[in-house]
Amino acid sequence: MTTHAEGTFKLASWDEKTYQKLDGDAKLTRTSVTQNFSGDLEGTGSWEALMCYAEDGTASYVGYERMVGQLGGRRGSFVLQTVGSYDGTEARSSWSVVPGSGTDELRGLRGEGTSVAPGGPDGSFTLDYDLD
Repeated sequence: MTTHAEGTFKLASWDEKTYQKLDGDAKLTRTSVTQNFSGDLEGTGSWEALMCYAEDGTASYVGYERMVGQLGGRRGSFVLQTVGSYDGTEARSSWSVVPGSGTDELRGLRGEGTSVAPGGPDGSFTLDYDLD
């Protein structure tokens, strides 16, 4: 049976470095991010993102985020594959749990979710998941 989780996150750290300049203000960057989650998911997410910025400041990104903490009262860790975009005011991401990445009480975790950060680094998330 699928369980629906939701909550909020707050940015703890952001370290972004440009690794290639493109035409105009466009660029490719690598970013290390740490976020603190609360709600149905309690814990810390640490992720690496590769970002492609257009000249107008919008961006597309991909990355992997390792979550460590508690989901639905079960402790462990798991990895999310993230794909998203930033439209200049809001970042939106789609998540999918990497198969086989769950540990401890989260072993066998499967699921998909979303996150949104409107007007700043903090935001909300949903995650629909199943456990074997």
